[in-house]
Amino acid sequence: MHLTDTHTHLYLSDFRDDIDKVVGRAIDNGVTKMLLPNIDSKTIKNMNKLAARYKDNVYQMMGVHPGSIREDFEQELKTVEDELARGHYIAVGETGIDLYREKKYVKEQLFAFERQLKLAIEFDLPVVIHARNSFPEIFTSLDKFKNSGLRGVFHAFTGNIDQARHIINSYNFKLGIGGIVTFKNSGLDRVVSEIDLGHIVLETDSPFLAPVPFRGKRNESGYLVHIAGKVAEIKNISQLKVAELTTHNAADIFGI
Repeated sequence: MHLTDTHTHLYLSDFRDDIDKVVGRAIDNGVTKMLLPNIDSKTIKNMNKLAARYKDNVYQMMGVHPGSIREDFEQELKTVEDELARGHYIAVGETGIDLYREKKYVKEQLFAFERQLKLAIEFDLPVVIHARNSFPEIFTSLDKFKNSGLRGVFHAFTGNIDQARHIINSYNFKLGIGGIVTFKNSGLDRVVSEIDLGHIVLETDSPFLAPVPFRGKRNESGYLVHIAGKVAEIKNISQLKVAELTTHNAADIFGI
């Protein structure tokens, strides 16, 4: 069984003391590919260092997270563009709009998001979207780029079935399903039950959002098997089939 964790922040300090064991456990669990989304200019060095260390299993993206958009967002975007020009990255991300905690920089977030969408088109790369309390805003932005070839993933999807269908029918994007699908009363299981697996990729978002039975603890890529197991339960198919289909989807999007 081969699984792809399409979203994991293994370069963060949470893994500083045991990263070799974490990667080893992931590979032992069949998670043979781990994709690293960037956060901002401060995380690039550690991310690239980790990808070089595990070059057969780890791949990196380049973007600036909406939570890192502040007064210096123009410099952050310049760094993203310069890094993408180096050609080491498989996607633009993670980018998006996050209106969960504050809306002080909403204009800057919108500008930065659309600029990164343009970079994805320019470099012919998929884009990984962070959408939190922001589906209407993100849909409005994506509508500006219809027929542009944009493709990618809505990371950590937690929307409803109507939003899922809109993403699938209106944009060339997959839904990133993570540990929340294992949470009781999350409602995500009902969405997954109605969506064909051809539209789904799996992710952990490590070290965040650990699935049951590790909820509340540090997440790691090896726990992707629990997410795959839950999806298999929802779909009433084998975990091996879930792994096969979602890994194929990830390969199709990211070219790995």
